[in-house]
Amino acid sequence: MKIKRLFSALLSLCLTLALALPVSAAGNAVSLEDASQAVTALGIMSGDGSGNLNLSAKVTRAEFVTMVVKASPGGDGVGQAATSPYPDVPRSHWASGYVEAAVNRGLVSGFSDGTFRPNQEIKLAEAASMVLSLLGYEAGDFSGSYPSGQLSMYQSLKLNRGVTASQAASLLTRQDAVYLFYNLLSAKTREGTPYIQQLGHSLDASGKPDLVSLINGEMEGPVVAQSGWQSSLPFSPGKVYRNGSLVSVSAVQSYDVVYWNAAMGTVWAYAKKATGPIQAIEPSGANPTSVTVAGRIYPIETSAASYALSDLGQYHLGDTVTLLLGRSGGVAAVADVSASAGETVGIVTAVAKSSYPDGSGGTYTAQTVTLLGTDGQTYQYQTRGGYKVGSVVRATVAGSGGEVTLRGLGGSSLSGQVSADGARLNQYAFAQGVEILDVSDNRGAVIYPSRLAGLKLDSGKVRWYSLNPQGEIDILILNDVTGDAYQYGVLTRFEELGEGMSSYYSYTYDLGGVTYSLPGSTTRFRVSGGPIQLLGDPANPDRMFSLTAAKAGQVTGNQFIAGSQRYTLADNVLVYEQRDGRYLLSSLARAEESGGSVTAWYDKAESEGGRIRVIVVK
Repeated sequence: MKIKRLFSALLSLCLTLALALPVSAAGNAVSLEDASQAVTALGIMSGDGSGNLNLSAKVTRAEFVTMVVKASPGGDGVGQAATSPYPDVPRSHWASGYVEAAVNRGLVSGFSDGTFRPNQEIKLAEAASMVLSLLGYEAGDFSGSYPSGQLSMYQSLKLNRGVTASQAASLLTRQDAVYLFYNLLSAKTREGTPYIQQLGHSLDASGKPDLVSLINGEMEGPVVAQSGWQSSLPFSPGKVYRNGSLVSVSAVQSYDVVYWNAAMGTVWAYAKKATGPIQAIEPSGANPTSVTVAGRIYPIETSAASYALSDLGQYHLGDTVTLLLGRSGGVAAVADVSASAGETVGIVTAVAKSSYPDGSGGTYTAQTVTLLGTDGQTYQYQTRGGYKVGSVVRATVAGSGGEVTLRGLGGSSLSGQVSADGARLNQYAFAQGVEILDVSDNRGAVIYPSRLAGLKLDSGKVRWYSLNPQGEIDILILNDVTGDAYQYGVLTRFEELGEGMSSYYSYTYDLGGVTYSLPGSTTRFRVSGGPIQLLGDPANPDRMFSLTAAKAGQVTGNQFIAGSQRYTLADNVLVYEQRDGRYLLSSLARAEESGGSVTAWYDKAESEGGRIRVIVVK
């Protein structure tokens, strides 16, 4: 009997020790912001009226069960329970439907006394068990008794990354819940597929939830902002972005195109428009999927816009209209020309003759300028001449018929240093929503003020600028400052044919995973192999240069570290793996995790606006 009691005591001690082992892995977690955005975008968690997630608060059983159900397929359609699922969870309880759904799906059960205890704070072991049930695991899949087997599986699936609760009886905070559900998204189900696929989403190349795709998929809208537009929202916005900048809700203007995610408490507004005559509707007026206005083809992204441009709607070939563009650049709505902001400033990139429909079944020909606007879009406008490639031009839409007037803009000298926080250039602050276009020959890149932080700009680097009524820079056109308008990649093959005046050159190169060949060219570019910088048409480039190599090093965050030298990575840095002389497009995560040789190439010194453009992993 003493032996039996001793064995029981030892078993109890072992189990106690097992349950006391730390099971968190905060050091390996993604940022709390990324995890929160993913979990709230899916509606698993939501903040208070101000969008605050109250991450330090403890989580009750009723709250966690609600999260679990919302994290399951179809979980957003749960209503009030049909009956009272437990004596302490009456039908009138706010979580009765979620408790009922969780019990029916086998995700949770009550206590042996017949209660559910909805207000009791939830323990790690309980929470882990429910999440494992979502993944399809059952009692027979765990080795050992509850909860040691469940916690062992919880750890092996890396559901613990970022979770600070360290023992079976530890109480979960809302921050712990954020990380637990974020980890669930990339965890493998019992059948071996990422759980996020059950919710209709996917992982990115690094194996993490594709946040951009996820938020896009859970975004509602669009609606066109008019007087009282906020009444169409099912919530009071906590965050509002307009054209990518954080603003107050009052900054949203009439004719902006608005999207939202109620769980995130966030609104996104876009003010992009295109005004001009309708030149084509494809494939037909019976079923329009795209429209050509001012020489640019725009996909139609809403049924309302499709109807307006159909042969049943009010707008037809030859009509001058304003397209209200959504976040992807497609047509969200169509309005009369009076909706247009009226002006576009940009660089003339081409002058040619073009054909236009006359609205009566015929066509006419007019000289047309192609304008690269400061919003990064290209537009075509009819003109009577006088404009050359490279001219800075303002296109103004006026009159009830939408007539377009072009006016050349003279040079405007400005030089100085951008502040370290990217907020000012000399005495001028950058306006909220400032449009900055960096032009290299006829290609341009839209950049944010932070990209210019600390850079010195002489008068030759500023093509044109304008100030708003508050004396802030609202438009800035630069001359090849950052190099962001170039394309980058690797030269995979170079061959010189013939001799002397009869020499020909053959190039093969990869630009972001797309291969191009330039055979038999008479142009000798200053390249011989490896990472390159290219300007112009990728199939027939104007210029091509070799990038400058940094020493071998490692990728850490947004930097490449080589010895004591630190380089900033470009936002769209390309990563290649080099195997057997071949370059294979890879990911930044692969470069960070690689145990092999990692090298990097930059276009120019960082003090001059340069960045690491290409990374090669061997």
